[in-house]
Amino acid sequence: METSSVMIQSLCVPCYNHCRYCLLSWDGKVEGSPWSRSVGLAERLLNELRTELPGIKSQFSFGYSMEHPDLREAIRTLRRLGSPQARFLQCDGMKMRSETECNDLMRMLHDEQIKELNFTVYGTRDYHDGFAGRKGDYDLLVRMMKSAKWFAIPFSIGIPVTQENISRIDDLVAELSGFGSKKVFLFIPHEEGRGKSLCDVRLRKQDLAVLNGQSRKLLNDEIYRPEADWLKEPVLQRESKRMLLITLRPDNIEEYENRSAMDMVREIETLDEKYYSAFPEFADLAEVYGNPDGDRMYRFRDLFHHYRLLYAREHDVQVYDITDELQSGSRRF
Repeated sequence: METSSVMIQSLCVPCYNHCRYCLLSWDGKVEGSPWSRSVGLAERLLNELRTELPGIKSQFSFGYSMEHPDLREAIRTLRRLGSPQARFLQCDGMKMRSETECNDLMRMLHDEQIKELNFTVYGTRDYHDGFAGRKGDYDLLVRMMKSAKWFAIPFSIGIPVTQENISRIDDLVAELSGFGSKKVFLFIPHEEGRGKSLCDVRLRKQDLAVLNGQSRKLLNDEIYRPEADWLKEPVLQRESKRMLLITLRPDNIEEYENRSAMDMVREIETLDEKYYSAFPEFADLAEVYGNPDGDRMYRFRDLFHHYRLLYAREHDVQVYDITDELQSGSRRF
């Protein structure tokens, strides 16, 4: 397994939404180490990584949202640290802004040379607001999109699709198409974090029949396929690379400040190997848990994760959860 990148993150900024499938299971409590302390440690770790492992990518990022209290300075810090987040912003879960305030935000992002924004829209207005856990969030996103267009900042729009909202997708796509995005795409939610709560409404192949031709083209058939199709693959995909995640938290920051970057890399690689060795390979899991007629839609990595969750529940697997992004871990691909 090749380690291809290392991300250092601090979840030190609150999110204003409470989305039903939040990867980070945001519940109103900030889990990250304070910003200034996180930046100081991240800078030292990045310097070590770029010296010791020059062939891999390394970066620093923050969350839960991009609503940093001094976003301009945060962007400049990210730029200084060579982080892609200094060029690309995920604009979900930000505080309420009027049209004038949205313009002020986009003017600043334009001045700081942000290259692209992304917005996630869960459905038409009422459904979106309910899913995001905040009334008025849909209209906020629209205001930000219109302002981004005015300031010539390219943006894309992602739409998670389930059995609950698919009947609204055609109307939503038609409305969003007038806002000037460079790309609109559909995707099927994962089962990580609170995504587990969407298992019962995971999209089925036949559900796609309600979409018109324009909307149907927005879901990538190579990436999202029915379970049965994955099980028929003569040679299944194999995950060969991994991203390591060093998550800075109040309960580990002092320890990490006294350790080298390479020590952390070796520890997380060991945890990664222990986690995956606790589970059978995909083909063996599929023999037990796979449905050869299954029509629920998955990415391959999400189906593999789904099977591991079933196995862990049945066999009471007690192992450090390397996939939990609230703590240091890894992501294979």
